[in-house]
Amino acid sequence: MAAKIFVFGSINGQLQPAFSKLSTLHAKNAFNFAIVTGNLFSEEQNDEQLTQLLEGQIEIPCPTYFTVGTVALPLRVVERIEKDEEVAPNLHYLGKRSTTKTSEGVRIVTLGGMLDANIIAGLSKEQIAPFHTEGDAKSLRGANNADILLTATWPADIWKNSPKANEAGINETTAPSSQTIAELCEALKPRYHLSMSPGDFCFEREPFFPEKVEENQDKGIPLTRFIALAPWGNAAKAKSMYAFTLNRDAIITPPAGSTITPFYKPAATKRSAEDAGFSRFSHGDSRHERKNHRRHRERSPPPGPERCFFCLCNPNLSTHMVGCIGEAAYLATAKGPLTTSDTYKEQGLNFPGHFVITPVDHLARLSKSELGEEAAKTTFSEMNRFRESLQSMVSTLSKHKLGAVTWEISRARNIHAHWQFLPVPIELVSKGLVEAGFRVLAEDMKLGKFVVKDFETADEVEGDYFRVWIWGEEDDEAEGGKVIGKSLLMQFGDEIRFDLQYPRKVMAKLLKLEKRTFWQDVVQTEEEETADVAAFREAFKEWNFT
Repeated sequence: MAAKIFVFGSINGQLQPAFSKLSTLHAKNAFNFAIVTGNLFSEEQNDEQLTQLLEGQIEIPCPTYFTVGTVALPLRVVERIEKDEEVAPNLHYLGKRSTTKTSEGVRIVTLGGMLDANIIAGLSKEQIAPFHTEGDAKSLRGANNADILLTATWPADIWKNSPKANEAGINETTAPSSQTIAELCEALKPRYHLSMSPGDFCFEREPFFPEKVEENQDKGIPLTRFIALAPWGNAAKAKSMYAFTLNRDAIITPPAGSTITPFYKPAATKRSAEDAGFSRFSHGDSRHERKNHRRHRERSPPPGPERCFFCLCNPNLSTHMVGCIGEAAYLATAKGPLTTSDTYKEQGLNFPGHFVITPVDHLARLSKSELGEEAAKTTFSEMNRFRESLQSMVSTLSKHKLGAVTWEISRARNIHAHWQFLPVPIELVSKGLVEAGFRVLAEDMKLGKFVVKDFETADEVEGDYFRVWIWGEEDDEAEGGKVIGKSLLMQFGDEIRFDLQYPRKVMAKLLKLEKRTFWQDVVQTEEEETADVAAFREAFKEWNFT
């Protein structure tokens, strides 16, 4: 059952206006319940408003939960709590250290107050004062899981791996934080971790997932959202209210922008030469690596998902380059793109247009043997859908002045299967120059022979191969948009040392961009990459099916 939940930042004693606002919003949205983070009351609580609250004169339209923040609760509130009485109609104290299950089945784990470092061990003996012990935090790990974790203290390192934190200057000096809270969050893996903001600002971190995820489709991927709302009525008018629908469906694919957990502690081990030469979206061995391979024929095992620079669980994943994520594949901009944001500006593209289409699953090639028949079919289908959506976008935005080339290098010893997509002037497609370029360079490099083969499922070809889709849509007045294209296949054996830069060399020569042949020579800054992704997402809205 999904639950509609409303969240306040610290109300700080402004009871009447805050709950009046909740009543207005509840009338439109019918929340199941509300949560107050931080301080519901203030140190100098207005006595008149407190009396109105305790006597039920302030309407609270739905069940509302709170805990102790950084200031002590008013004496009259404490007296009601100690008598096990309702604080006010629809207003419930969760306790400082508690596990609560709401009538909707939502599991809330609560640890109020700040850490009292003077208490070395043991649990707090009371549930009122605004401090907790390390023992309190450790004891709550026994809850095993939580839909919502509510704390007054931030978890240490929550700002790590977070572009949002970098942009906002969020770091260890921003808010009181605790390693024990971080360990609690890591142990429970809550869907939402709600905390209070110490100032007039809101910090909503990118969702994060563990560095190790069990392969269980029923459970899905544990994904946590950390949100610290600004105080109610703050002078900076920062975000102080938040509403969301809690859905317990398994999350199979993390949303775009997600990062690995900020609590990740990488092992202090040396990287192998194989790892060092493999960089996200590099699409092949570096020139130095190729020389090294001539000397050392024995290869290290390929990196697993946690070290693969195409896998979403890699801590070094460049999440800012991900454009959108589907069920079985995702779309990202290429590192060191062959084309730039200026290449096709006159044709209507204000971003490079060089993309990588990648399966979410860690696999060397798209095969039924690695994925299973149904999963292979689904993955191939979704990758094709991304390709076709990009083709349509490029053709439409350029008014049929651009076509596209997509290529795949399928090898048993690949690290992670992927396709590359690149826009190309329609004349190069219609005049057969793209096809000729691939054929001529393949012959010069003695790679093999092409055959025309248009296959639309995985595993139709045995062994290693190179495939390229050449596509365009001419602006034909008589016939409307006339589609032209061809799919070429070249198989090769172990005796062929296939140059992984071959397709990029072909396209660089055709586009007269030879100086950009090697991606390492044209790597952009993170700011440039982020700007390109933002421009693409805006342009792709009409074709984005995810």
